[in-house]
Amino acid sequence: MVLALLVSGAVVVLVLLGLFVFGLRRRLIQRSGGTFDCSLRWDVPEEEREPSGKGWIYGVARYNGDRVEWFRVFSYAPRPRRILERSAIEVVERRTPQGEEELALLSDSVVLVCRHSGTRLELAMSEDALTGFLAWLEAAPPGQRVNVA
Repeated sequence: MVLALLVSGAVVVLVLLGLFVFGLRRRLIQRSGGTFDCSLRWDVPEEEREPSGKGWIYGVARYNGDRVEWFRVFSYAPRPRRILERSAIEVVERRTPQGEEELALLSDSVVLVCRHSGTRLELAMSEDALTGFLAWLEAAPPGQRVNVA
């Protein structure tokens, strides 16, 4: 009986510690400001006719100079999972979530289809975050190529 209580207590403490570390990590990512919720789908096939809800990963993006650093929400990694260089981003199209995507993404998300150094990717964010992202893209220093559709 005592052993069962100790094991149960240890499990509860580990779960609470894990949740605390998730919250602390997110707080550290957001500390410098310039962050927004952003789901990502990487290396999307060109021939995909009807978007599916598969492959979307919920994350937080952070502006850092001429790049956007993207962090997975459900991860303990202190470093960004993807780094998008402003000069390498080409916006292909903007669309609303379709079909199963509506269930996989946050409500009121807008999907931005892009290319980054030849890789096709999709970013889903709120309308306000999209406005900021497009303004950031267009605010590239003189001489940098920016492709916004």
